[in-house]
Amino acid sequence: MEQTLSYVLVTPYTIAKSRTGGVIARLLSRLDLELVGAQMIAPDEAFVKEYAGLIRNQKDPANPKAADLLADYVLNHLAPSGGRKHRSLLLLFRGTDAVRKLSDIVGALYPENMGIESITGETIRDTYADMIVDPNDPSKVTYLEPAVLTPRSQEAADQNLALFARFLEDQPNIIENVVYQDPSKIERTLVILKPDNWKYNSSRPGTIIDMFSRTGLRIIAIKVHRFSIAEALEFYGPVKDALKNKLSPVFGKKAKELLEAEFKISLSETTEKALTENFGVEYALDQFEQIVEFMSGQKPSKCPVEEMNQPGSVKCMILIYEGENAVNKIRDVLGPTDPLKAPMGTVRREFGSNVMVNTAHASDSPDNAKREMGIVKINHNNCAEVIKAYLAVK
Repeated sequence: MEQTLSYVLVTPYTIAKSRTGGVIARLLSRLDLELVGAQMIAPDEAFVKEYAGLIRNQKDPANPKAADLLADYVLNHLAPSGGRKHRSLLLLFRGTDAVRKLSDIVGALYPENMGIESITGETIRDTYADMIVDPNDPSKVTYLEPAVLTPRSQEAADQNLALFARFLEDQPNIIENVVYQDPSKIERTLVILKPDNWKYNSSRPGTIIDMFSRTGLRIIAIKVHRFSIAEALEFYGPVKDALKNKLSPVFGKKAKELLEAEFKISLSETTEKALTENFGVEYALDQFEQIVEFMSGQKPSKCPVEEMNQPGSVKCMILIYEGENAVNKIRDVLGPTDPLKAPMGTVRREFGSNVMVNTAHASDSPDNAKREMGIVKINHNNCAEVIKAYLAVK
C-alpha cells in the first residue's frame, strides 16, 4: 500500500486551553499512522491568507459550506492580532490512507458529514470543538472553534503541505511571541519523551504532555527527534563519571563477596580495590553504554565511526517549556529518577519502569537546559524536509 503524508493543525485556542496533550493522545492511540514530525508555528498574515484561500478552494461537494466556514476561521483566528502572533501546532503523519484516517479521528463540522468513526467512537471535535448556530436560522453559524484542522482529500493535503514547507523554511523552531513583565523571572527547560513511549502507538506521549500542562507553563518548541550516538554521548556525558563514582565501589565490593562465597576464601582490601578499578569500572561503563543505546538504538562500541552522527533507529519527542520557575515545576511533575521512589501522580511513577527506562527526561537547571538544547539542535526542525522529501516523489 502507498505511504502518504497528511497533517493535523492544532489551533491556537486548543493550545491556549492546554488541550494539546489530549489531542495528541487521541491521535496516537487510535491510528496506525506514524507521527513523523511536529512543530510549533506562529503564522503571519501572508501565510494565513494563502492557507485560507487554499481551504476555500478545496470544497467538499458533500458539504461546500464547511470550506468557507473553516477559511473564515483561519483568517480570524490563526492570523496575528494586536501585533502578536499566535501558536499553532503542526503534526505530520505518514502511512496508508493517511488523509481518511485522520479525517475520521478529527471528526466532521456538521452532523450530516459525519463518517463511521464519529458514530462508533468519540472524535477530537466531539470532545474539543464547539459550534453554535442561530436558533432562528440553523444554517447560520454564530460561533465556531474546530479544535484542529485537517484536509479531507490527498490533493488538498499535498497543496497545503507544499505551503507549509515553503513557510517553515524561514521560521524559527522556538516561538517567541510573548513579552513578559519581568523577563528575569522566566526560565526555559527541556523535556524529552523517551523512546519507551514510542515502541507502539498509544496515548502515553499525549497523556504525559497533559500531565505537564498542570504547571501552567507554555510549550514554545516541539520536535520529533532521533538521537545520533554522538549526540547521546554528549548529552549524557556528565552521567558517565557519576556512574563510575557511584557504581564502581558497589560492584567491586559485590564481586569480592561473590568470589569469597564461591571459592571459600577471604580476599584483601587490595583485591577489592583492584576489582573496583577494573570490574566495577567496566560495569559502570556498560551501564553508560546501555543508556546511550536506549536513547539512540545502538551501543557506541558497536557503531562504526563514520555512522556516529547519523540519526538513530529510535525516536523521541523534545519539548521546550517556558515560564516562571519552569525547571522546578516540570521536575516536580516528572518525579525522581527511580520510578519506584516517585510520588503518586508523577509522570515517572505512572509510566516509568526503572532508573533508565523512566519515560522522560527534564533539565535540572536553566544552564543545563541551554546545554541540552544546543546538543539536540533545538533551533532546527525537520518538518519542512519531511514534507519536501514526500512531495518530491509524488
